[in-house]
Amino acid sequence: MVAAKRCRAGNIMVEFALGSAFLVAAFVGTFQFGYTFYQYNTLATAVSDGARYASLRPYDSSNATPSNAFRSALQNMVVYGNPAGGSRPIAPGLTTSNVNLLVAFVNGVPRTVTVYISGYTINSIVAQTTLTNKPKVTYQYQGIYSPY
Repeated sequence: MVAAKRCRAGNIMVEFALGSAFLVAAFVGTFQFGYTFYQYNTLATAVSDGARYASLRPYDSSNATPSNAFRSALQNMVVYGNPAGGSRPIAPGLTTSNVNLLVAFVNGVPRTVTVYISGYTINSIVAQTTLTNKPKVTYQYQGIYSPY
């Protein structure tokens, strides 16, 4: 009887090692997915807020290329949450160069404003996810068209 117990004495350590390796991999994968999803959701909210801001701000260009002031205010709104700018971006490593703007004209007036992120990389524990043209939000332009 004593000899049988000695033969099984190391089984618990082996089972724990195999089980914990599986659990650690599952937890790391869950964290990876969760963190990436969290960052993407933060960016989607910022892009939506920026597109809404751009759709209500007076548009001061006579064509689909926005003025520097309009573009800068929009980019600052997406990156910092403030059209005047800020010091801490809403997502680590996000810059104004990652924010893009498309203004669609119909019959000589702005019709829609599309804002999207491009070239931004979400760094997680195991992998990196690079966003190209997403998240993307389009709003109908409702502001005052006042080209100079």
